[in-house]
Amino acid sequence: MIALLAIIVPIVTGLFAVLIIHPRWREIGHITGSILTSLIVLVLVAEVAHSGDLTSKNQFFHIDALSAVVLIIIALVSLTTSIHSIGYIRHEQQEGLLQDWQVRQYYMFYHWFIATMIFVTVVNNMGLLWVGVEATTIVSAFLVAIYRKGEALEATWKYLMICSAGIAFALLGVIILYASSMAKLGANNQVLNWTVLANSHLLLQPDLVALSFVFIMVGFGTKVGLAPMHFWLPDAHSQAPSPVSALLSGVLLNCAMLGLMRFGIVAENALHGQMIQHLFIGFGLLSVIVAFPFILVQQDFKRMLAFSTVEHMGIIAVALGIGGSLGYAAALFQMFNHSMSKSMLFLTAGNVNQKYKSKQMPRVFAMLRIMPFTGIVFLIGTLAITGVPPFNIFTSEFSIFVAGFHQGDAASTSVLIVFVAFIFAAMMFHVMKMLFGTEVGDRIAPGEVSGWTVVPLVLPLIFVLAFGVYMPTLFTQLVHHASLILAGGGHV
Repeated sequence: MIALLAIIVPIVTGLFAVLIIHPRWREIGHITGSILTSLIVLVLVAEVAHSGDLTSKNQFFHIDALSAVVLIIIALVSLTTSIHSIGYIRHEQQEGLLQDWQVRQYYMFYHWFIATMIFVTVVNNMGLLWVGVEATTIVSAFLVAIYRKGEALEATWKYLMICSAGIAFALLGVIILYASSMAKLGANNQVLNWTVLANSHLLLQPDLVALSFVFIMVGFGTKVGLAPMHFWLPDAHSQAPSPVSALLSGVLLNCAMLGLMRFGIVAENALHGQMIQHLFIGFGLLSVIVAFPFILVQQDFKRMLAFSTVEHMGIIAVALGIGGSLGYAAALFQMFNHSMSKSMLFLTAGNVNQKYKSKQMPRVFAMLRIMPFTGIVFLIGTLAITGVPPFNIFTSEFSIFVAGFHQGDAASTSVLIVFVAFIFAAMMFHVMKMLFGTEVGDRIAPGEVSGWTVVPLVLPLIFVLAFGVYMPTLFTQLVHHASLILAGGGHV
C-alpha cells in the first residue's frame, strides 16, 4: 500500500544521508527524498478525497479525511523545512556550530522524524498510534539536542522527561480502553483498531472510558503542549534548529492533536455527555490564558513564537470543545492555517538568528532595512498568527468565535476573544521594535543569509495570503468530511 511507501521512503532517505560522506550528494539525496515523500503523501490525500477512506487488507493502515488533513500539513511543512535546512545547516557548519558528523545525524533524524509522524497519521491501531507518538519524541529529541551544548541538552532532557511522563499517562488510558473494548468484543487483535472503536453502536463501559480519556487527555495533552503540561515546549522550540522548530510546532503537535481527536470520538460515543467538551474547553482556555503573560515579558523571539504555539493549540482545543459542524471544521482550518503561519515564522526566526547571531529581541533592530524579504515575511507572519484580516488565521479564528456563540457558549468564547486580543497587542509590541527599531549594537551589513533560506518561505506565504480570502473547494470538502467524522465517529 502507498501508506507503507510513505513511511519507507523517509527511513531510507535518512539512512542514505548518514552513510553518504560527500556533502553535495547528501543534500541531493535529502531533497530528492523529501520531494518524493511529499508527493507520495499528497497522492494518499488525493485518493482519500476521490475515493473516501482507505484501509489496507490486513487492517493495519487506515486513512480517512481526518488523517488526510494532517497529511497535507506534513507534506507541505516537511517540504518547506527540508529546502530551508540546506541553507540553514550549511551556515551553521560554516560558523563552526556543527561538525560534519552532526550534519549527517541531523539529516538522518530529520527524515526519521517525518516517518514517525506519517506513521501516527496512517496507523489504524490506537495502541500503535501511542507507539508512534512516543517514537516521535525519541527521534525528535536527537534533533533538539543536535548542538550538544548546555542549553540544548537541558531542553532535550526536559522534553524527554515531561513528554515521557505524560505519554505514560496516555499508555494507562490506552490500556483501560483496551480492557473496556476486550470486555465487549473478546480477545482479538482488532479490539484497539480505530475502524472498530469508531463504531457508534459499540457500547463500551462508560466508567472505564471516562477514566481512560482523562488519562489520555493529560498524556496526549502534554505532547500537544496544552497548559499546564506545556513546560517542555518553549525550551525545545527555542533550542532546536529553526527547521526543526517549524516541524515541532507546525506538524508534531497536530499529530498529537489527531490522537486526542480520535480518542475523543471514541469517548464521546460511549459517554454521550459534556465531559469531553468541558475537558477540551478547560485545557484550551487555560493554555490561551497562560500564554499571554509569558509572551508579554519575553525577550527571546523563538520562545515568544513557542508560547504563541501554546496559545494556538489552546484555540484548537476550545474549538473542538465547542463542537458542532462549524466548530469542528473551524478547528481543522485552524490547524492547517497555524501550521502554515507558524512554520513560516520559525523559518524566518532562523534567518534572523543567523544574521544577528542572537535570539534576544533587544539585539534585533531595523529588520526591514537589513533583511527586507525576511522582515516583510516576518511582519506578515506575525499579523497572520495574531489573527489580523485578511490573512488565513483570521478566517478560522472568526469561524471559531461564530461557532462558540452559535453553540451557546458565549462565556468561553468571550474569554477567548479577550485573550486573543491581548496576545495580539503583546506580540506586535515586540515585533514592531524588531522591525523598525534603531541600531543598538554593531552595524550589520544588509542582505539575506542565503537564497536557500529565503526561497522556501514563499510556499507557506502563499497559503497565508490566499487562504484568508479563498479556500479551494477540494480542501473545504475534505475538511467537511473530517468534521463529520469528528461529529459522529463514522466513516465518510
